[in-house]
Amino acid sequence: MILYHGSTELVERPEIRKKKKEDNYLDFGAGFYTTTSYEQAERWAKIKMRREKKDISYVSVYEFDLEAAEKNCEIKRFESANLKWLNFVVTNRSGKSAGDKSDIHIGPVADDNVYQSIRYFETGIYDAEYTIKKLKTEVLHDQWTFHTEKSLLYMQFIKSHEIR
Repeated sequence: MILYHGSTELVERPEIRKKKKEDNYLDFGAGFYTTTSYEQAERWAKIKMRREKKDISYVSVYEFDLEAAEKNCEIKRFESANLKWLNFVVTNRSGKSAGDKSDIHIGPVADDNVYQSIRYFETGIYDAEYTIKKLKTEVLHDQWTFHTEKSLLYMQFIKSHEIR
């Protein structure tokens, strides 16, 4: 299967970087983030380019051997933006450990519209039921987050695309 990663860096060799403060705001915590959506990766590359005031960004393309990874890695899937996903994302974004030691997490990505609903949930404006109802109206792309070196063994760099 093909996975994409958007960044201001060309990433031929994905790596799991040490946790930084900004990782507190990531849906699935520290890790190497990818998606099956080229458009989502390109959008993220452009966002990073603007934030970092760079003139160029990249979408790196990888072949991922899911079958082999499923045999050797712990993979947690969130099939939809449900209550378990919501609680997991809120816990990670708060900087607390969700206590899940999976090698890979797969599930919906919380884009800007989704993030607003999550913030309303965190502050008590929305309850869980209403938040999930709101999330079901959004078109959610997926994210595949790799948390261990072992999980990266099944990913092979193919090529990259420059974004200007």
